[in-house]
Amino acid sequence: MSTTPVSPASHRRRPSTRRRVAVGVAAALIAAAALSAGVGLWDDWSGPSSQSSMQHHSASTPAETPTATASPSIVATSSSPPAEAHCGRPAGAAPVVKVTEVNVGVRVTGYGSEGDTEPLPTAIAATPSGDSWLAWLGTDKRVYLGRLDCDDQLVGTPTSVAGIDLQDVQADSGGAVVLLTRRGSCGSGTLCGGTSSPCNTMHMVRFDNSGNQVWERQVTNLSGNRGGYDDGARFVWWYQHHGRLASDGTNYAAYFSVAITVKNGNCVDIHEGDRMQVVNATTGSLVSGHDSFAVGCSHSWNTRIVWDPRTSHFVMVCATDNGCRIAQPDPYRTVAAGTCDGTLFGGDLVLASTPGYWTAWSQGGRARLEHFKNGPSDTTITTAAKSSHPHLVGYGAGRMLLTWASGSAMAGLVYDAGSGKAVGSQFAITVKDHNYQAFKAYPDGSAAYPAAGSGNTSIRIARVMPLNS
Repeated sequence: MSTTPVSPASHRRRPSTRRRVAVGVAAALIAAAALSAGVGLWDDWSGPSSQSSMQHHSASTPAETPTATASPSIVATSSSPPAEAHCGRPAGAAPVVKVTEVNVGVRVTGYGSEGDTEPLPTAIAATPSGDSWLAWLGTDKRVYLGRLDCDDQLVGTPTSVAGIDLQDVQADSGGAVVLLTRRGSCGSGTLCGGTSSPCNTMHMVRFDNSGNQVWERQVTNLSGNRGGYDDGARFVWWYQHHGRLASDGTNYAAYFSVAITVKNGNCVDIHEGDRMQVVNATTGSLVSGHDSFAVGCSHSWNTRIVWDPRTSHFVMVCATDNGCRIAQPDPYRTVAAGTCDGTLFGGDLVLASTPGYWTAWSQGGRARLEHFKNGPSDTTITTAAKSSHPHLVGYGAGRMLLTWASGSAMAGLVYDAGSGKAVGSQFAITVKDHNYQAFKAYPDGSAAYPAAGSGNTSIRIARVMPLNS
């Protein structure tokens, strides 16, 4: 590997005039370490306790023409969910939290130390009718996908597909798309230093409403002719590689951290940045344009994306040590200035009820909300949340929900999505937080979060029920 993993307690930064991340050479620099420790209820993950995001390099990244190709089809086990039904969950004057235990029947990957390179156990997606797709990572190198009804109960038989890391799941009326990682090949290229490390690939996999696989598409660019250690490769290495999905109704966009292979004489260096690729929901083919790019922020961690139907654009933010900030990528635009002191982390990104967006982020263990339109924030809300990893989600018309770890559980507070003012009082969400999992918004105004269950074959769904209009 190009660098040595550092303490999970913080990110580290070392000054340099030329901050190229060369594999194994003395000038290799580390920007971000894996995050705060804390073993979850699912404690079977036996991988490294911490890995690093990488520090920005000042050398320009070579231009790239994406050449992602579909992987061989994998037959998925079919399951038949019940007919679609509208989920009209009861609304109240204040947030009410409903926690449902779901026995999924197979072992689920544990939380581990919740580092930024460790596998994500679970993800959830809302359907247009208000029920859910629940995805989870098994301990058998497979990603599972099941349907939940309006009461968050598992229905039918889950399907599964090969995968070593789950990233996200999104859904539409025709089915669901899962973003996941698979084993790849480093090829025969020569590193400029260091030892071999996994060269993995990122994929979107599409399922219909019966759980049948429809297509899959690699959104990195490894192939039989290009390994991870070949010039121009874009792949998933050991450091930060989490990603998120968004949909414009016709296409799905994946925004994720990525390794960047650059020729350096007779060998190659490995850099780190992020990448956004768009895939047609019907055909599974890569789509050019649509705000996509080969490399955006560098170095990058906490990649977040949302579709804005008001402007017909995908909007993204990253945490980056390029200027130590929360930024929009391609081209860089600073949203909020931070400090590379090991405590700079991005949260989530949602549409504001007025023009623009809200993003949650943290510095020094205190969560902030920033409102922006295209570049610098015009409103900053310093919240009462003492957290390095805040979660933010749309919560009905004109509201958003900020949640964070609070002791052995979570806490939440509703905010106005226009003014940014708090609405009501802080409340408890009695499930275990995970640094990198996400709440998802539902059409009835509720929001749901998948968390560790009481055993290693169950998942708890924490649903914050809707508020009265």
